[in-house]
Amino acid sequence: MRRPIIVGNWKMNTNLADAIVLATSVKNAVADLGVEIILCPPFIWLYPLAEILEKSPSNLKLGAQNMWFAEKGAMTGEVSPNMVKVLAKYVILGHSERRSNFLEDNNLICDKVTAALENGLTPIVCVGEKHKRSLAKKPGRPNKLVTENDLFSQLKGSLKNISRNDADKIIIAYEPVWAIGTGDAATGGYAAEVIKDLRDILADLFGGPVSERIHILYGGSVDSENVREFVFQPEIDGVLVGGASLKAKEFIKICREAAGGR
Repeated sequence: MRRPIIVGNWKMNTNLADAIVLATSVKNAVADLGVEIILCPPFIWLYPLAEILEKSPSNLKLGAQNMWFAEKGAMTGEVSPNMVKVLAKYVILGHSERRSNFLEDNNLICDKVTAALENGLTPIVCVGEKHKRSLAKKPGRPNKLVTENDLFSQLKGSLKNISRNDADKIIIAYEPVWAIGTGDAATGGYAAEVIKDLRDILADLFGGPVSERIHILYGGSVDSENVREFVFQPEIDGVLVGGASLKAKEFIKICREAAGGR
């Protein structure tokens, strides 16, 4: 069984004092849990948190929220993979907010995924549809095929240059855009169905045995009340948590619920 992974994406939130308190609280509470926990603070807080977490439990790691694919150069405001790897082991790539707000496409995300792997980082590659699947056509709503084409093209395009030998070093985060920050989470059954289809695509790309080693997480309005609905599903290997990861007690509860759910 794949070990559950819980990712806390802080996005563009926290000041330094809040970041230190939050990370310290999580550090002190998760040592006994059989899940892997990844905190992804704003890039500027990675260094102070890396110092705090230096002697943290082995199941608690740091990740970045983004990076550029080149090692150096005239890219004002960007960070390179060799900068990230000094402080973090993971990096979120292709988040829907990057795709929509910064117009990142599959080709760019693929370049970033490739660069992350070349630098020993574990990329957390995000994919997700804008609308819920609908088996029956309804006015103003896409049918299942349209939704799947969008979702699957993201997965294939973001991984098109990845070799079979590197594929199981990647984490996939399924984050339906319609569920992010809305309070309208997918049901566990819905997410499991989509993730099963995503794993079938991975099997086509890299082979069945490799696809079974790849973690696929769910992200979208996850909280302590619904997290077990996802982690109880054998197809779902953990969760990507947004707003709820900014509250220490809530995030710790999510981690504990997830640990008890497998």
